[in-house]
Amino acid sequence: MGRIKKKGQAGAAKNYVTRTQAVKKLQLSLPDFRKLCIWKGIYPREPRNRKKVSKSSTPSTTFYYAKDIQYLLHEPLIHKFREQKALEKKISKALGRGDVGDAKRLEGNAVRTDKTGKPGYTLDHVIRERYPTFIDSLRDLDDCLSMLPSTSTVPAKMIARCERLCLEFQHYLIVSKSLTKSFLSIKGIYYQANIQGEDVLWLVPYKFNQRVVGDIDFRIMGTFVEFYMTLLGFINFRLYTSVGLKYPPKFDLSKDEQSGELGAFILEGQGLANDDEEQPQQQQQITEGETTEHHPDPETQAAVNKRQLGSR
Repeated sequence: MGRIKKKGQAGAAKNYVTRTQAVKKLQLSLPDFRKLCIWKGIYPREPRNRKKVSKSSTPSTTFYYAKDIQYLLHEPLIHKFREQKALEKKISKALGRGDVGDAKRLEGNAVRTDKTGKPGYTLDHVIRERYPTFIDSLRDLDDCLSMLPSTSTVPAKMIARCERLCLEFQHYLIVSKSLTKSFLSIKGIYYQANIQGEDVLWLVPYKFNQRVVGDIDFRIMGTFVEFYMTLLGFINFRLYTSVGLKYPPKFDLSKDEQSGELGAFILEGQGLANDDEEQPQQQQQITEGETTEHHPDPETQAAVNKRQLGSR
């Protein structure tokens, strides 16, 4: 006779964990846990029976798959988060004992995206895991292009990076002639492009003064921005190389300060040279077409004349 299984050790109760249990198992703070879940594409799940899954008397509201949390245990970003927390504790201790010089030295080593705009970790391996093929990344490009132009509340250097990535993508659309449709709406301008057989639709807001709303968690928005910046950088590199352009393109800071936008970039590559050679040929064909007279086909003209005579 087999042993009687204890409650909560098999079935649905074992397949799910609460958010509190997941944070405790990963030994992370709640903001870092949210950030990691967004980057890795892990979202809360809704069990069929909450009473069976919940192991405590108080009803839990957020559940995750136990396999997803187990998968996060081997994530290298967790080690980076812990290093950052340890460094911040050293800075606070140095300020507490009045050692400002030591605190400044430690702060120079700290990872502060709000000041530098460059995090001390990279999301390259996360992009490769979530998008095994380039087509998979193109299918998620619409959310990326709709998110980055509307980032008005993230740090200034991150905004500059977002604008530059978006302008680089616009240059690709111009060179490859991939843009198919555009539509003006109340929300902004909708664009649709066909990139390697995939239709990408995104929304670009108008450049008006935005009213900051208080019921939005801008920390979560900043987390999405960090992820989409890395994703768009990968996509731009692949698209530029596919049309024979060098990436990243040269960037003129003086023109950018004068609101040059697309004019601040200098494109180089074989694909651009071919376009320059085709333009004079097209212009020559147009001018030759204007000077030469076009006559109808004799057989077609004879059939038309015969039909007109028959109708009379």
